[in-house]
Amino acid sequence: MIDNVKFDDNGLIPAIVQDEVTGKVLMLAYMNEEAIEKTIATNETWFYSRSRKELWNKGATSGNKQTVKQMAFDCDQDAILLTVHPKGPACHTGEDSCFFNLVDTKKETKQDVIHRIVDVIEHRRNNPVEGAYTTYLFREGIDKVLKKVGEETSEVIIGAKNNDKEEIQWEIADLIYHTLVLMNMTDVSIGDIKDVLYERHMEKQGDKQ
Repeated sequence: MIDNVKFDDNGLIPAIVQDEVTGKVLMLAYMNEEAIEKTIATNETWFYSRSRKELWNKGATSGNKQTVKQMAFDCDQDAILLTVHPKGPACHTGEDSCFFNLVDTKKETKQDVIHRIVDVIEHRRNNPVEGAYTTYLFREGIDKVLKKVGEETSEVIIGAKNNDKEEIQWEIADLIYHTLVLMNMTDVSIGDIKDVLYERHMEKQGDKQ
């Protein structure tokens, strides 16, 4: 594959780094042939610094390393996409992604809304806020959350029986929220669920999908 890569006149190729779980684009950097080879060999991201004229290993100093899960070249093989598991912020500012300067702050993507809610739930667990519903659930404990999961499941069934799309949407959203709280309490991550779904439905299906 490397033999067919179309490096620019400086021997570089743009590398887009994406979070494997949220799908968020974390950063854009550049790689030369050696950086690609070291990334493959170490399973960590390596890039070429155009300003320092040298290779650098992401997180070598900060500890915010990126474990590579997948590498893919685009159709012209003049750009590369790295899907990674980040062990900390990608940006030197401390932001998760380097792309945090929104052109229009009124337009927010909904792509990672589930993961943002997961972060809020975790924050409420560690930093209780009086009057917040999530804080109330953690204070009441797992039995209360289990009861809510059961109630919301019943509401979804009722909404479906009534063929009420709006009701179904609202009740499924409530069910998902309370399930996410339950997952936090039981130390189950979205990644864990994705692993199970993949093993059940993708690995077994293979080319049949």
